[in-house]
Amino acid sequence: MNAPHPMTNAFREAFRRHPAGVAVITADPGDRPVAMTVSSLISVSAAPPVVAFSLSMKSTSSEPLLRAETMVIHLLRFTDIDLAQLCASSGAERFPPGGAWARLPTGEPRYTGVSTWFRARRLGLLPIEGATLVAAELLEGEVQPDEVPPEAHSLVYLDRRWHRLHKELDGVAELLDTSRFL
Repeated sequence: MNAPHPMTNAFREAFRRHPAGVAVITADPGDRPVAMTVSSLISVSAAPPVVAFSLSMKSTSSEPLLRAETMVIHLLRFTDIDLAQLCASSGAERFPPGGAWARLPTGEPRYTGVSTWFRARRLGLLPIEGATLVAAELLEGEVQPDEVPPEAHSLVYLDRRWHRLHKELDGVAELLDTSRFL
């Protein structure tokens, strides 16, 4: 058995303390729809709009997601926590008949209750140590504006738990020396 990398424990502890947004990736590689919750979604470029995320090869959902040329990326809100938990649960039925999902005209499965989503085309894959980094270009989508402040809806994953962001503290911005960010 290989000895663990000397930075593994520090890495795990640091990322347990690093909050991350939550998304669900759905696709259909041709044999069945598949979905997975990820907290690794990042923006790469705004023009053209490109994102990236990582998939652990330990998950049974990763292989079919990697076979799909296109996918739907759902950006979750706190009110979508049940969907986040469902798509993070091993062996759960993610696409039941009559469930809150439908196929886009292009065939990809989309959860209809999620207000912000994008259809994306896979640009490239980079296998790295038991995971694969996926880059994808956004092709179309929808962002429904809410009347409620973003923190009321934001869903983040931190310390192996789901959280809602709290309202920004008044006066905190004045405490920061913003001159070094100019």
